[in-house]
Amino acid sequence: MAVRQNFLLGYGERLTAPVKIEKGMEPSPPPYSFNEARDRLAPHFLATAAQFEELPPAACPDNYAVALVTLHPEYTAKSYFPSNLLREARLEAIGSRPGKVKPEKWKKKRSPEEVETTQLYVAARRDEFAAIASQLPRWSASHGGADQLFELETLRAVQADDRILPIVSKSKELLLEVVLHTSGIPNPDHILEAFEAYAKSLNLKPDLDRRFEVGGLCFLPMPASRSAIPKISQFAFLRATREMPGLRPLRPVLRSSGKSKPFSITLPAGRALDPQLRAAVFDGGIPDDGGFAPFAELHEPAGIGEPVEEYLDHGTAVTSALLFGPLEKDVAVSRPYGGVDHFRVLDGATEDDPYELYDALARIRDVLQSRKYPFVNLSIGPALPIEDHEVHAWTAVLDDLISDGETLATIAVGNNGESDWASGNARVQVPSDSVNSLAVGATNTRGAEWKRASYSCIGPGRSPGLIKPDVVAFGGIDGEPFFALDRSLRVAVPQTGTSFASPYALRMGMGIRAHFGTLLSTLAIKALLVHCSETQEVSAAEIGWGRIPQSLDEIVICPDGLARVVYQGDLTPAQYLRTSIPLPAGKLDGNVSITATFCFASETDPQDPSNYTRGGLDITFRPHIDKRDEDKTHAKSKSFFRRTDYDKEAELRHDAHKWETTLHRRHTFRATSLKEPLFDVHYQTRQAGQSVRGSEKIRFALIITVEAPKVRDLYDRVVQRYRTQLEPLRPIIEIPIRT
Repeated sequence: MAVRQNFLLGYGERLTAPVKIEKGMEPSPPPYSFNEARDRLAPHFLATAAQFEELPPAACPDNYAVALVTLHPEYTAKSYFPSNLLREARLEAIGSRPGKVKPEKWKKKRSPEEVETTQLYVAARRDEFAAIASQLPRWSASHGGADQLFELETLRAVQADDRILPIVSKSKELLLEVVLHTSGIPNPDHILEAFEAYAKSLNLKPDLDRRFEVGGLCFLPMPASRSAIPKISQFAFLRATREMPGLRPLRPVLRSSGKSKPFSITLPAGRALDPQLRAAVFDGGIPDDGGFAPFAELHEPAGIGEPVEEYLDHGTAVTSALLFGPLEKDVAVSRPYGGVDHFRVLDGATEDDPYELYDALARIRDVLQSRKYPFVNLSIGPALPIEDHEVHAWTAVLDDLISDGETLATIAVGNNGESDWASGNARVQVPSDSVNSLAVGATNTRGAEWKRASYSCIGPGRSPGLIKPDVVAFGGIDGEPFFALDRSLRVAVPQTGTSFASPYALRMGMGIRAHFGTLLSTLAIKALLVHCSETQEVSAAEIGWGRIPQSLDEIVICPDGLARVVYQGDLTPAQYLRTSIPLPAGKLDGNVSITATFCFASETDPQDPSNYTRGGLDITFRPHIDKRDEDKTHAKSKSFFRRTDYDKEAELRHDAHKWETTLHRRHTFRATSLKEPLFDVHYQTRQAGQSVRGSEKIRFALIITVEAPKVRDLYDRVVQRYRTQLEPLRPIIEIPIRT
């Protein structure tokens, strides 16, 4: 029997003196001279002001209109935000979106090409747009804000094509999902009032009682004829409108054949291993006859309609997957790690009532606002692949509810992976683009030769949030289905889908919590699931960071030649945290591999998809304490999460994921190149893409694994050296683990 070596809990060093974090090269000189920038933009302002004059007065709350500013791609970092220019021009930024542009000039010689950038939505009175259009040609270089003119590539009025998202239905009468900006005028309440009045003038009635207001956006349903959409799109503060999506189709139970034959199951006696541990499941319901007791309890919101058999089947199977994992014939069912509170949020109106998707989200919101759950699973959602330009109401609401980092929410990515990839129809579905959740795709087997199940939706996600799914877990295929309980609770039936992979992944997280208790935060548990995932030589768009471990022992035990450390806590804006990468004293032989995973939770700005997260980590890796430049206080840095030490903002966004809430990398080094290695972590903040002061603390977790195959007693030597800095975690509840 091998000795069980649990991983270690570490405490980082809070640095009082700032640490120099390497930055990208400053873009100097600017691509345009002042005269060039002024003369290029003056016609843009003039044309925009003229277009605004043609808008109906009722479409412009308090006479305000909204324009779209395209930033030069070399000036998208928060430090370059054109706040002085916007203030001088009396323009207020109310949101942004990702865009593409081919600049006329670059700061350095390079071939013209279309690249990604940021587009700002800016609001001002129509007469202010006219005033700046007439004044700009007379600006001098000393004019306030003039030094930021070159940061703007174009400016134009927001067009109908910007606001109307593709509508698939051929019906003449539609239920629209309307998204409004809710800031930019002195009295923001007037925007909703003006839209209601404007809609009424078109004989339309928006459903304000069902609205969701998150960040700087308001989401609401409104029935309308197809012919009315062009007029609706004239409303100045309309961000987007789309046909209201329906609920994702719930995959049916497989037919009985071969390996897919149902079999009898007996539920375990007794209670959950940790009766105090509870997870919330939002789905179609479970049997209310008490048969799931004491492991699962049904909750039904007031006013919900009658249950539907198809949804009960789905909800029962999802709950079974969370409690017991994939069931196996002639194998005793293990006691679950914790219990489940199952909230039925779907009813008989779900399929036919187009408003039901909003009603279901309202039920989820009400529960999560009234009670804090450490674990949540969502295997339902809109039948809508994510969009790069817009954040959906489901995503915005859920990200806001779990932004404190106290909840691990697993969300199924959807089952449209066999749709056309090029069109984007196979991309992960709303709300699995949430940056504070764990988006889960499905694999085809629990065996060693695994791959993405063909139906499992693919990435990439939106930036930030590029790696989607986050992880994958077994979801079943026809030849190897996922067996879960049917409504009798006595028979296991074959299932396939990400609906079951998601709770199966959450079950592993609950196992970690049951094993160690509250010593580990939910963010640390999320980080561990990512950190210990098994990857393959395949695009991250298919499997994210990899397949979650198949058993708890792969997470909680450190085998010979391996030591794992967990750092967790909170970070204050502009604070520097130093975390040691544990290596034993003395000479090491061979290679050393270091794997690091950062996870943090962040408040979000749904009106700014390209600047969605308010927090970001700038991380510097210092591998050797004795290697430093002359007269430097700190050791030299080397790339770890970054591609180089001098990434520009665009590269930090798309390569090193500067503003991502999960960072994960593995590198191998010669042992001689490492001496007291460490990470310096700098927490940066922004709001709506701008620098901001006074932001809230964020919770974080960092997992570091050091592997040295030739040093079998690595764990013991690390414990000995860091006995005052690292604390071995001790199990609270003993769970049978293979050793």
